[in-house]
Amino acid sequence: MTLPAINPMGLFDIAGKSAVVIGATGAFGQVVCATLGNAGAKLTVTAGNAESLATLQAELEAAGVSAVSVNKRPNSEEDCNAIIAAALEAYGSVDILVVASGTNDVSPITEMSPERFSKVMLANVDGAWLIARAAGAQMIKQATGGKVVFTSSARGKLGHPAGYSAYCTSKSAVDGMTKALGCEWGKYDITVNAIAPTVFRSPVTAWMFEDNDDAKAVRAGFLSRVPIGRLGEPEDLAGPLLFLCSRASDFHTGHIIYADGGYTAG
Repeated sequence: MTLPAINPMGLFDIAGKSAVVIGATGAFGQVVCATLGNAGAKLTVTAGNAESLATLQAELEAAGVSAVSVNKRPNSEEDCNAIIAAALEAYGSVDILVVASGTNDVSPITEMSPERFSKVMLANVDGAWLIARAAGAQMIKQATGGKVVFTSSARGKLGHPAGYSAYCTSKSAVDGMTKALGCEWGKYDITVNAIAPTVFRSPVTAWMFEDNDDAKAVRAGFLSRVPIGRLGEPEDLAGPLLFLCSRASDFHTGHIIYADGGYTAG
């Protein structure tokens, strides 16, 4: 018997890769920066809030991570081209794109204006499409393959009774885009996948982790649907992310990875 020559740890090596992180200052964006940066990737980090972006840049530099920042959201073709141009100027290539930006607007559909619906779609779908278009064009030009990771949600698969018509619709669209681009770009060795979390610890969800009666009641209701029996931690997203950004996922594309403790399984 001859064992295959496999270097498991080498499959996850992304040292020196140029990674563009959209929405880098958000809860998931910070997980992305910490994961990829600590794994040796060179980062181009973007966000719309200049102050938060400057803080992130300083923290990355203090941690020894190579990073440049671009104070832009992917709201237009021009802004997306500028983001990719900044990555090219700094590092000469774009090897990885992670779209960690997004928003939600909770409201019954009968009380939600078309403008509010469009704002959610712009942030969660249009922006992801625009920056994927710009990054994908560069990856195709480079002819060395690439990795694209979108941020979906368990709500791309499941509905929600509390006014999630815009959010669920947007994340279902992200899932469709993931599959479509996975098929379209496979011939270029560009993989396109998405991570779909459920509740994980962040400044937005911190109240759910608190030790009071209200938080306990909400948590109990939610955890009754989670086979693993706990809420998510940032580290629970780091593993799937590194997998999708590395050679370990070279034969995986068009997939939605649910980082949800089994929430969508039952």
